[in-house]
Amino acid sequence: MGMKKIVGIPSALMYYIYYPFWLAFFNEIGVEVVTSSRTTKTILDKGIREALADACVPIKLFFGHVMELKNKCDCLFIPRVVCLNGKTIYCPKFLGLPDMIRHSLDGIPPILDVRIDARQGRLSKIKAYLEIGSYFGANRKAVLKAYCKAWITLRRHKRLLRKGLNPLEAMELIKNPNRKKSILPAKSNLKFAVLGYPYSIYDNFINANLLDKLKKLGVSVLTTENINPLILALQKNCGLPKRLFWTFSDAILKAAHYLFRHRRVDAVLHLTAFGCGPDSLLNKFIEMEAKQHKDIPFMTLMIDEHTGEAGMATRLEAFVDMVRRRKEAYPCRN
Repeated sequence: MGMKKIVGIPSALMYYIYYPFWLAFFNEIGVEVVTSSRTTKTILDKGIREALADACVPIKLFFGHVMELKNKCDCLFIPRVVCLNGKTIYCPKFLGLPDMIRHSLDGIPPILDVRIDARQGRLSKIKAYLEIGSYFGANRKAVLKAYCKAWITLRRHKRLLRKGLNPLEAMELIKNPNRKKSILPAKSNLKFAVLGYPYSIYDNFINANLLDKLKKLGVSVLTTENINPLILALQKNCGLPKRLFWTFSDAILKAAHYLFRHRRVDAVLHLTAFGCGPDSLLNKFIEMEAKQHKDIPFMTLMIDEHTGEAGMATRLEAFVDMVRRRKEAYPCRN
């Protein structure tokens, strides 16, 4: 294969969790990385035109981000992420994403779609990155060094998440350590858990600035990514006999179990995307758990490509006001 110098990474889906790893890896083997810009209406509209009509909004967004990148890079990095923990798999849309993009969009660069599946052995992830490195002409020693450096970067990223930062804030702090004081979350008398897939929670355009709106209303936010994964591993999935099949769904349900049972927050919000199959099941399980803990208010927020800021703001303001009044009236319950 010919040597490629610039790799494009769409700022959607797995970007919010693994971009620090990918950036460190590619930079270490001498490959330049470009990303698409933050989501805009133009990007969303492009994705809506190109994706299947019945696809969920995160997939439509991904199509739009790919279109944004297609003339800016030599190849697109869209890994076929199957399993990273050896136990659960990612949603089928992650497994089939490279094929959907390849067969739906014209005029795009070659797609680097290496399969990453931890169930294929202890060294399967390293082998996947050795394959990526060979595509760019990097030798084995350089790839292993880059892989180790990428893991160190990812661990630092996750430590920042556990301090209360969201992924975008953590990325910015890794890039500019001097911004620490301005990025660290402020304290508040109300704390809400916002549960949902990271590519929905942290995309401010598609969720109508949900996190910013809560902060302006005087609410601090706790997400699944802010909880120590060792704590989540000990949870019982809201009484289910086994863990959920999908990685993100399993983590969110464990987070819901932990937050409701240990009363860590004043309220719980579940952000769900219209048309998401796993989400329809997950939301019902969280709702059932919420009914067993009626002292912790719960609300579901559904988003799609038509979600407007005005409607989201009205619902949030009413919900926050209700929770605040309840906390003032019954302080002993908190």
